Amino acid sequence: MGYPIQVVFDCADPGRLAQFWAAALHYVVQAPPPGYATWADFLREMGVPEKQWTSRSAVVDPDGSGPRIFFQRVPEPKAAKNRLHLDVRAAGELAGAARQERLTEEVHRLSELGAGQIRSVDEMGERWIVMRDPEGNEFCVS
Repeated sequence: MGYPIQVVFDCADPGRLAQFWAAALHYVVQAPPPGYATWADFLREMGVPEKQWTSRSAVVDPDGSGPRIFFQRVPEPKAAKNRLHLDVRAAGELAGAARQERLTEEVHRLSELGAGQIRSVDEMGERWIVMRDPEGNEFCVS
């Protein structure tokens, strides 16, 4: 299956972030190519050195409608605010107390997965929560 768009995260631990974002977005860690029981089997056959096997990971939407998200290890740490971020659309078109309750539930769920809350924003009739993933990448819950 081809993906028309892919979002790429530079990170220190691709496997850890893949697990977090798979759970956060209700995605799955991408399975190895057909004919291979594990990624190790595939990478070994491709001649990839074992020390590089954990340098990349990806998550995909099990329905095939969302973008593929790819994680690649880089040597430098995150240094500044993201210029691009993901929005986790948890409350959809809910309003009032129902919206607030749904946002609170989702922030709690994501916090249990390892996210941290940065701040709550109320602006121009909209409300969202700014959070950070386990490596400090900002995202919003709305």
